[in-house]
Amino acid sequence: MALLRRTFATLFLHLCLLNWTAWAKVELTMHKVVEVYLGESAQIPCQYNFTDGDDEPSFVMIQWFVTAAGNSARKRIFYGDGGQQIVDNNTDYSGRIEVTPDRQETRLTIRDVQLYDEREFFCQVNGLAAGNAEGKTHLRVFAPPEAPVIEGVPTGISMTNEVPSKVASCEARSGFPKPNITWYRNAVPLASAPGHVNVLILVTQQSSGFFSVQSTLEFKVGKEDKDAHFSCEVSFFVPGAIRTVESNSINITVHYPTTMVELWKESPQGLVKEGDAVGLRCQGDGNPPPSFIFNREQELDVDLESNNADVLMLSPVSRKDSGIYQCRPLDADDYAEVKGEMQLTVHYLDPAVVVPKDSELMLKGEDLTATCNALSSLKTVIVWYKNGKQVGNGNTLHLKDATYDTTGEYICEVTVPSLPALHTSGSVHIIVQGGPQLVGVEQEVRLEEATGRTVNLSCEAQGHPLPSISWNIIGSQNWNEVVSKVNDHVTHSVVSVKVTADVSASCNASNDMGTDVKAFSVKAIPRVTSAAPFSPAEGSGVIIVVIILSLLLLAILGSVLYFLHKKGKIPCGHSGKQEISTKEKTTKDDIVVEMKTNTKNEEAVLLKAVNGDKKGPNDQ
Repeated sequence: MALLRRTFATLFLHLCLLNWTAWAKVELTMHKVVEVYLGESAQIPCQYNFTDGDDEPSFVMIQWFVTAAGNSARKRIFYGDGGQQIVDNNTDYSGRIEVTPDRQETRLTIRDVQLYDEREFFCQVNGLAAGNAEGKTHLRVFAPPEAPVIEGVPTGISMTNEVPSKVASCEARSGFPKPNITWYRNAVPLASAPGHVNVLILVTQQSSGFFSVQSTLEFKVGKEDKDAHFSCEVSFFVPGAIRTVESNSINITVHYPTTMVELWKESPQGLVKEGDAVGLRCQGDGNPPPSFIFNREQELDVDLESNNADVLMLSPVSRKDSGIYQCRPLDADDYAEVKGEMQLTVHYLDPAVVVPKDSELMLKGEDLTATCNALSSLKTVIVWYKNGKQVGNGNTLHLKDATYDTTGEYICEVTVPSLPALHTSGSVHIIVQGGPQLVGVEQEVRLEEATGRTVNLSCEAQGHPLPSISWNIIGSQNWNEVVSKVNDHVTHSVVSVKVTADVSASCNASNDMGTDVKAFSVKAIPRVTSAAPFSPAEGSGVIIVVIILSLLLLAILGSVLYFLHKKGKIPCGHSGKQEISTKEKTTKDDIVVEMKTNTKNEEAVLLKAVNGDKKGPNDQ
């Protein structure tokens, strides 16, 4: 029964379709275009209404058709009425579509939209006596392409090419519908211009339906393009809009001849002196950097050898290497005019020349002027030194009223303040000639020494020729020279003399220029002796002990006298004579003292007490 029913319905529909144009009482509304992303679901609405009468027909037949792939023929994919909804079998949409009926509207939903779904979909409504109507919607499917990939030409591009050269290529893959590519230079779009800009497009459609677009940019480059940045932009459609994606920017290599050259000293830093290693670097604005030929202005036809394409090494340099140096690129259009040049100055300082030379002999009291000069390319400073101390400035040294202290080596040091590495020195040895001069201001030296001891007498004399020293000693037969030294300027002699009596000695210094004498007088002091032999150190100790004991005795005597006076045992009167005596008949507790005012006797007693002399029985 179901099969018969479906067959009847189909026949009925075909009969109705024969006359649908005559029954134009149905109004139908559909979107012209519905847009959807690949893989999403698309909904195509179909709205209809009946214009005659207020009541809707009791029977309405809805059918959906689609154009067949590759031609305009249509194929039904759905039909239904108020009682049943049927999806046709064996179509591209079997199992993928769903039709939602509603009052005066039917909606076709397509799941998992594919590229081949970009077709026209027809909605047909048949209301029998109310009439037929049909509308269509174009379904558009969009698939954004992959990000564009740009590739520059790996080799350099010569600006001398007369026609545009290939600069880069750009490709956008797997897009739908076909994407477009636009070229940019420094963010400014490039339009085709004959003889300057050409754009070649290659479009490829894959079996899956996706499009790949490859664009090649041909551009006539100039020198200014060496720093230019090129990029491409792909534009593509999406539902309701157009989107763009830009590639990375690339910089191309432009080959162009050298038009300007610069030459400079790369090493060493600062001023150049003789013996330095000098490097001259030449650089031009050509690309790729060219090789250079180096010359001196004085010898342009002689090429200087260089181990490097752009560096000339000169080592070691001397003053004859000073001059103007030039370099020329090998790729220049005008080889003669394109050049770089610089002035190289090699500074120098010749050895110092001192006058008088080596050594000079002068008389004591004379004046001498010494000069020091050194030829230099820079300003110099001259300083004179003797024994490490500065004694003069400038190239002239004045020595006035020469003394033996003037003798010595004088060194002149020549320096270049602006180039400290340049320095030299020279020297002169001054010898002052004259009679002997004994060191020391005393013409006679007086000494004292104990008899039997030894004294050293020293004598030092200056002079040129070097003086000799002799001794004349009176008062001692026991003497000998213990030191005799001679250096460049001084003679030194020391004699050891044993003092047995007063000694008179003289030091005689003499040379061919004269004589000088120094006298010594040694007074002999008798030595203190005692019964018991003792050393000088022991004798000094005994004397100190005796002095201390004497002072103690005086202190005790003074205390006793003061004590007796307080006890009234010693009467004091105004007579000038008093005696102190002891009574024989006394107890041991009684002491009788008699004072006498004999001054001499008192002094004698005190001296005897101090000297420790023994007293006789009567004194006690």
